[in-house]
Amino acid sequence: MTGALIAIGVLLCFLVLGVPMIAALLTSVALLLYLSGQWGLSLPQTMVAGMSSYTLLALPLFVYAGTLMNSGGIAVRLFDFARSLIGWTKGGLAQVDVLTSIFFGGMVGSSAADLAGTGSVLIPAMKRHGYSGALASAVSASSSGVGPLIPPSSPAILYSAVTGTSLSALFLAGLIPGLLLGGVFMLTIAFLARRHGYPTYGRFSLREVWKTGLAAAFALGMPGLIIGGLVVGAFTPSEAGAFGAFYAAFVSCAIYRTLNFKGLYRATVAAVQMTGELLGIVALSVALGSALSAAHVPQAFTGLIDMLTIGDSVFMRLLAMMIIAVIAGMFIDPLIPVLVPVLMPALLAYGIDLTHFGVLMIMAVVIGQITPPVAMSLIITARIAKVDQWQVFRANMPFFIITLAFTLLLMAVPGLSTWLPAYMND
Repeated sequence: MTGALIAIGVLLCFLVLGVPMIAALLTSVALLLYLSGQWGLSLPQTMVAGMSSYTLLALPLFVYAGTLMNSGGIAVRLFDFARSLIGWTKGGLAQVDVLTSIFFGGMVGSSAADLAGTGSVLIPAMKRHGYSGALASAVSASSSGVGPLIPPSSPAILYSAVTGTSLSALFLAGLIPGLLLGGVFMLTIAFLARRHGYPTYGRFSLREVWKTGLAAAFALGMPGLIIGGLVVGAFTPSEAGAFGAFYAAFVSCAIYRTLNFKGLYRATVAAVQMTGELLGIVALSVALGSALSAAHVPQAFTGLIDMLTIGDSVFMRLLAMMIIAVIAGMFIDPLIPVLVPVLMPALLAYGIDLTHFGVLMIMAVVIGQITPPVAMSLIITARIAKVDQWQVFRANMPFFIITLAFTLLLMAVPGLSTWLPAYMND
């Protein structure tokens, strides 16, 4: 147990110091194996086993689809359509940011990819229209958190690979919470816009909605076809990823013609690099989780959860686990392959629905990405806006509080995430 605490401490220190995630994980896993006297050759074996999940096949395919969408300039078409729909309201450009993230999240399924596609377009535009750089960054950082909830979701793929939970069920479970969170953000912006006098962005025109809607129709078709195909059982999640990658390439190259052979090559190289790094981190995360389990850390976590829980309440146990997950998410990304194997014995012992907890873990990932010291979403948006990260965090406080409150609502009302998968399975 002492070795596990030292290894976790080293991992957190490295991450705070800015050491690359893959190097920090490799060092901490090797140190834990050495201190606990575990067999050294178990590291490569566990890493290979961690990447051997069939579910993980969907991850590089959806990463490739998202990269193609980014490279093909899809974000601009989605931005124009969102602008025509809601830009005329108070705080219109901030509302457009959230709506674009909802559209874009249904294609790429990760906050970083969302910010890469929309942040570079919307943050400079918001600054030109009178929004402070910190506020523009805060809106983009928080709205990007909708992406991991709406299918296809990269965290959902990782959670399914670790727990064996149905990926189709996880995709459906995140859809309603993702749309609701986006709606709550838009209501928050509407309130702030009236209070602070944020400007509108253009006028409403049915002709403009029709024009921009047609231009974005093929881009918007991708999430609809993927979700629809999963619901009716036309394809598995991995097949959906392959279809998404083909669809993105066809739309960008043949229909919009915004991606030539050279651009396609660059997008492929970028996707391969991103996938290699991500799978390496996943493999090491699984190895760390396995080493922690061998060091009896899950049993210690179960005891800690029992100590933190007041009364025999599922909600209080969920709250205790989510406190641990949110704190861990402030330092560790990806969080799910590291923490979920440690929490699994407690989840099974308490009879907690794994699909419901999967959505809560995605929310923990989202909260971690907007909470210092790591706060990857805040760092990306602050760099785009050229402002200090702590200024962005202060500007993001209303959205941060809303995200925490929404997570508590999901904990208290499991049906928000479990109803749709159960309904579709009936």
